[in-house]
Amino acid sequence: MSRPAGDRRGAGPPRRAPGFFGGLRIRLVATFVAVALISAVTATALAYRDARTAVLQRTQNAAVDDLRERTAQVAADFDLPPDQRSLTRFAGKVSEGVGTGDRKVVARYQDLVGVSDELADTLGRITPELRAAVRAGEAARFQRVRWRGEPYLVVGMPVRYADGDRRTSGLEVFAISDLRAEHEDTAALLDSVRDGIAPVVVLAAVLALLAAGTVLRPVRKLGRATRGLAAGDLGSRVAVKGRDELADLARTFNETADALQASDAELREQEAKARRFVADVSHELRTPLAAMTMVATVLEEDADQLPPDAARAARTVGAETARLARLVEDLMEISRFDAKAARLNAAETDLADTVRASLALRGWTDRVVTHLPPGVRAVVDRRRIDVIVANLVGNALRHGAPPVTVTLRVEPVAGRDWVTLEVADHGPGLPPGARERVFDRFYKADEARTRKAADADDAGGQGSGLGTAIAWENARLHGGTIEVADGRGSGAVFTLRLPRRLTGEDTQ
Repeated sequence: MSRPAGDRRGAGPPRRAPGFFGGLRIRLVATFVAVALISAVTATALAYRDARTAVLQRTQNAAVDDLRERTAQVAADFDLPPDQRSLTRFAGKVSEGVGTGDRKVVARYQDLVGVSDELADTLGRITPELRAAVRAGEAARFQRVRWRGEPYLVVGMPVRYADGDRRTSGLEVFAISDLRAEHEDTAALLDSVRDGIAPVVVLAAVLALLAAGTVLRPVRKLGRATRGLAAGDLGSRVAVKGRDELADLARTFNETADALQASDAELREQEAKARRFVADVSHELRTPLAAMTMVATVLEEDADQLPPDAARAARTVGAETARLARLVEDLMEISRFDAKAARLNAAETDLADTVRASLALRGWTDRVVTHLPPGVRAVVDRRRIDVIVANLVGNALRHGAPPVTVTLRVEPVAGRDWVTLEVADHGPGLPPGARERVFDRFYKADEARTRKAADADDAGGQGSGLGTAIAWENARLHGGTIEVADGRGSGAVFTLRLPRRLTGEDTQ
């Protein structure tokens, strides 16, 4: 049966299992990919740095060695001080033996400058810092520069006399080498390593998915079993495989489920025994109560002929016997609801006539203001509607204050017609905290009722504290609900809502 809106035993929002790309799976994959990406980028950066350093170091060493050897060979036959022509010829000879590729040699002696390629612009590639270091130093110096957007290596060294005292001759030699080939080699290496990042990341994602599946598969099974257990499937278990932490968790879950199932079975057995006990006691009380009722009826009929004390006692016995009989009937009715044995004998009924008949049967017609439009028909169990009306109106008359109004109307909700029966009074209303418990069994909102008021209960079990609970169960059996709220000015308003047409779900 669908749970009515007035059911206080609410369930939490439905839990949705995480999708394929949700939850831990996406976090594990993201972590794997992030680690792989960081590792690949770091390895690429380190490889590029080391390769670039190695290539440039090798080029620098080769350039320095070549320039030193060639300068020593040519300088042995060079006369100082030179003129412009001999200095230029000296630079050309040194250039002929300095490595391969496009290399320019510049020879400087005081203010004279000789260039191996007179058409080349070399001044912009030899920095003042390098010239100062060569002039002041005793060894070869080099510097990498960018000129017109291209990389170059400039090596400079002073030329010394060959007489053994290592004096500088004032002649300085600079070799300018183009580093574009080395730059292209290192760039190609960087591109190749960088192109390898994508396959590494894809491979990491695949491995992460496989690892996530291995780790999360038992977690998903445990989640399904847990949801089944929460939904009431106490036989839900998880297969235990291995001896890792997940296996321990699955084993603990199974042990918990076993204990819960055993406790549930014990509680169900105790509850069934309690229901059978109540039903058996109620059934066994019916026969002596019938006899007591007949005796009490005879005593009440003859009470006027008895002495005052005896008459009062006879009437009290009659009233208490009637209340006890109603209590037994209510207990039997509750036991039928608990055993799910209550069934609807539904037929299309004029609700206005049903409510009027219920009020007239109990002599409440003059005490209740009704708004019952004709033609409001619904498929209901007339006897159970009479019980609901008797309980709600009886409560309003007993604990409220006039005027008590009963209003019947039809309300369309979500494409379906619902019948609403509203019972309102103008009394003090429900005390704090009573609204949440007013439909509980044996709950009495007015704990301070006098015995005289209790003796006046005549609404079908109201004095037992079972009336509103029975009314609520009857409404639930119709697929409807009963709600309680404060009145507009004062008092309490009980609202019965029933569907005009029952569905298969409503009658389960």
